[in-house]
Amino acid sequence: MTKSSPNLASLSELLEIMAALRHPDSGCPWDKVQTFATIAPYTIEEAYEVADAIERGDLIDLKDELGDLLLQVVYHARIAEEQHAFAFADVATAVARKMIRRHPHVFGTAEERAAGAAPDFWARIKAEEKAEKHAERLKSSADAAPKATGVLSDVPAALPALVRAIKLQDKAARVGFDWPSLAPVFDKMREEMAELEAELSKPGRDASSEPDAALKDEFGDLLFVMANVARHLKIDPEDALRGANQKFTRRFQHIERRLAEIGSSPAGSTLDEMDALWTEAKKREKQ
Repeated sequence: MTKSSPNLASLSELLEIMAALRHPDSGCPWDKVQTFATIAPYTIEEAYEVADAIERGDLIDLKDELGDLLLQVVYHARIAEEQHAFAFADVATAVARKMIRRHPHVFGTAEERAAGAAPDFWARIKAEEKAEKHAERLKSSADAAPKATGVLSDVPAALPALVRAIKLQDKAARVGFDWPSLAPVFDKMREEMAELEAELSKPGRDASSEPDAALKDEFGDLLFVMANVARHLKIDPEDALRGANQKFTRRFQHIERRLAEIGSSPAGSTLDEMDALWTEAKKREKQ
């Protein structure tokens, strides 16, 4: 392995490290048996940890988390290289070419740069890339299974559910399947809430009952329409919910601190006592 500054490991060294970890004879017993599927959950987790560091404004953590996320890219690329599919350099080249292609107003001809970003150019270029990728698959014997090519076909199923809901709705909206304003979306939200309440009020069922498929279905419909509300408001629902989670955490920690001051704890307090401290936390945040 090449030597470099102790404070800076080059990308080539990182690639060499991963190759050593995956070596069939001398590699790490855990690393060398991993697959795309077993590593994928870690990739998602690292992406969330990057987002968390950004949300907290912690640049020290962000540096480390970005490194962990880069490692995931290197890991998948190494597995692909072992299968003679592609290598890390192919990944970097592909994304570089994609960025150049999708920004003709920056990297294009003098005329393209002068024209600026044309309306819907991004969607048009992505559609062209999708068609080319489909043609490439048809030529590839490694991907003989047919792949769906409908409007919603390229929305990954593994995305977080709220994120996928937004993307599905966006795709459908581009072909005209969308409400023209927010008002009917709110109507649909109230309709779904009423259907959930109706399902919950059926004989023999209450909030403590074990949820069945029908109740889960109604709740899912409500979440889906709430994602549509967020889309119409141009709000990222994942980001909004992260903010709500952080707010809840701050306020509950305030309850814990205030109770600890009097030698108590949430478990040893009444709901009324904790609710009063919750209100106190809200007032302090507003001030």
